[in-house]
Amino acid sequence: MKTCVDIVIEDDRWTAFGLDAAAMAAACATLSHLGMSPDLYGLVVMGCDDARIAGLNGEFRDKPRPTNVLSWPSEERGSEYAGEAPEMPEPGTPEDPAPLGDIAIAWETCAREAAEQGKTVHDHVMHLLVHGVLHLLGYDHIDEDDANLMEETERQILASLGIADPY
Repeated sequence: MKTCVDIVIEDDRWTAFGLDAAAMAAACATLSHLGMSPDLYGLVVMGCDDARIAGLNGEFRDKPRPTNVLSWPSEERGSEYAGEAPEMPEPGTPEDPAPLGDIAIAWETCAREAAEQGKTVHDHVMHLLVHGVLHLLGYDHIDEDDANLMEETERQILASLGIADPY
């Protein structure tokens, strides 16, 4: 099963990294873990640099500085109750997948964080892609109970991909 992941490359380092395959693997693993059929959903992943993500972070979050990953869900999906999983969106069809939203990921910040944390860039980026897909699905980490749920879900998905606990 494949999900419809559209890739936008604004920094060629993402092409060399293999962002298309990484995004597909992260999205499929996340959706499958949650009991969703990956071929019935779609999302966009943009690989950019720190300057571009700083502009987006300033525009959308009023924080004009680089960050590792940003996400824009196609609709609000969060649960009303702290620590409760959000309700999953209705599926589309393979011909017309339900849109989940957009993710942007910044090369320099990801590479720097991976080095600082003693992780491979691949494993760190996979974690951030899974994290971004979960945000598109309504998961969040503002409240402690929500953060615990999101982190545990990330751990399980990453383990299914052979990636060690990032926390």
